[in-house]
Amino acid sequence: MAVGKNTATPKPDHTLLLVATRKGAWLYHGDPARATWRADGPHFLGHIVSHVVLDPRDGRTLLAAAKTGHLGPTIFRSTDLGRSWQEAAQPPAFATVAAGGRAVDHSFWLTPGHADEAEVWYAGTSPQGLFRSADGGVTWAPFSSINEDPQYRKWMGTVQDGTPDGPKLHSIIVDPRDAAHLYFAMSGGGVHESTDGGESFAPIVDGLEVVEGFDRKDIAFHDPHCVRLCPSNPDRLYQQNHCGIYRLDRPSRQWLRIGKNMPQQVGDVGFPLVLHPRDADTAWVFPMDATEVWPRTSPDGKPAVYATRDAGATWQRLDAGLPAGEAWWTVKRQAMTADRYDPLGLYFGTTSGELWASRDEGKEWRCIARHLPEIYAVEAAEPA
Repeated sequence: MAVGKNTATPKPDHTLLLVATRKGAWLYHGDPARATWRADGPHFLGHIVSHVVLDPRDGRTLLAAAKTGHLGPTIFRSTDLGRSWQEAAQPPAFATVAAGGRAVDHSFWLTPGHADEAEVWYAGTSPQGLFRSADGGVTWAPFSSINEDPQYRKWMGTVQDGTPDGPKLHSIIVDPRDAAHLYFAMSGGGVHESTDGGESFAPIVDGLEVVEGFDRKDIAFHDPHCVRLCPSNPDRLYQQNHCGIYRLDRPSRQWLRIGKNMPQQVGDVGFPLVLHPRDADTAWVFPMDATEVWPRTSPDGKPAVYATRDAGATWQRLDAGLPAGEAWWTVKRQAMTADRYDPLGLYFGTTSGELWASRDEGKEWRCIARHLPEIYAVEAAEPA
């Protein structure tokens, strides 16, 4: 199928939501109408699960990034949609941990490799590290030279820097047209691109703002929250940043701040970013309050999704069915997603353990699960 021609799945036979939480993982199986959902779980109850991803290349293999009390940070693999799991024989680990080296605290982000590389996966960790598996997630090795490169180590900062639960390497992207064309982002440490299969990476931070009082020329101060590549136009990327929402149209290296068009009282800061699979002009975000002490909750306790259908020129508030007030939610960078149906479904999970869904691209919302542990990630998938 040619890039830019991916079509909708008009009638879903089975929608699968993969929910990673602070205390385990749940799989939610939706009926063809996406009206009722069956819970499967918990898996890994009590363990911190940062991300669960279904391999779109076979529709059966699941990988789960977990931090367990007895095994430490590891990756689990299932080839039967979660009926059974096996731990990776060699999870992501830095080459040296002694004499000033770093140790992986947890794997944070999982990305399947290119469609032509059936067994390849990538993982991003905290502290920032990039890893690759060539055998379907069974064994992992450091990828590229960035993990130990002196310049990248400087940009990565220390384990005390970055997000409240540790700095992250995330948003690992593989260009669907070219397996050697890769992107990743670091919080903090900027957005980076490789055109040679990871032999080298170069920053792409032109046009991005940083927190007032810091030098934007120092890449260590750049804090991308989430970067996404448009499935229908891989020359366009969107970014949700600590300092706004941006769009990049290649071959330009200059990010454009499209979040300035958001309502001023809401602002343009948040964590998750979701793109339409067939329309490069359509995207959704979940804003947060970023004033003063950065409470990271819904502005004024009134949660809403905001959508653009003109590449960021205008934004529309979508809150029908969501609480009208006193809902101080936080939605993390991996905790919002979309399926590929027509109309597509949107889904997000909150740190208070609620899972919300829309079957009409955000026009109407309903809660499909409550009382889960703190939700870290939500992925929509189409099992074989």
